[in-house]
Amino acid sequence: MSKSILFLGATGGVGFSALQRSLAAGHSCTALCRTPSTLSDKIPAEVDQKLLRIEQGNAHDVDAVLRALLPSPSSPRQGLPDVIVFSIGAYFNLSKMGMDDAHVCENGIKTVLAALQKTRTEHNLQGKPRIVALSSTGVSDFGRDVPLLFVPLYHVGLKVPHKDKKAMEDALVESEEEWTIVRPSLFVDGAKDGPKREIRAGKEDPIKGVVESKAVGYTISREDVGRWIFENLIEGEKAGEWLRRMAAITY
Repeated sequence: MSKSILFLGATGGVGFSALQRSLAAGHSCTALCRTPSTLSDKIPAEVDQKLLRIEQGNAHDVDAVLRALLPSPSSPRQGLPDVIVFSIGAYFNLSKMGMDDAHVCENGIKTVLAALQKTRTEHNLQGKPRIVALSSTGVSDFGRDVPLLFVPLYHVGLKVPHKDKKAMEDALVESEEEWTIVRPSLFVDGAKDGPKREIRAGKEDPIKGVVESKAVGYTISREDVGRWIFENLIEGEKAGEWLRRMAAITY
């Protein structure tokens, strides 16, 4: 069955991977982009353009996110999207010797939550989208999900972005929305047309404070994180098993 999906961060590796697969499967997709051409220029010519709507705007702007949540005049959709894929992030800024926005994920997810509330109160839009949010391993409160060799890197070198990811996670856990938080291991480049690699996934329930299963590994490609999101959370028959869960994924 065709779904409606909103992508925030569709130009990045993970978001674009999930978007491409969703379009190929016939799902109706909306992407919010600060510069729409950065996405439209990457979309293959054979993609059905009727399935993709690109909205110009910033993911930290409540009104921009609200516009992307609302169905277009030509859309048969009446309520909110079925899924929101949230994969925005910051980049390392050499001039600052730090992240260009140390609160990009925290502020972004709070914007999404505020926009959802606004669509319900001001536009009477119904529905409860599954928010799929991209986080990272190394931020769990309940168990180690990274190899011991990576602990210094994660706790020192990645302290600032991980603090941001954790604040984003906390905002979702404390909300009344439906969500799944995806925690990939360290990103590496992967061949898009290469053989599929097996992806392992550990599951954590932050509400009960328990690790239901573990999957500790070193790396995974952005392309394969997008594939896992598509196969397990957008089209997966067992997507319900990941509701209000953290998924630590790795090779």
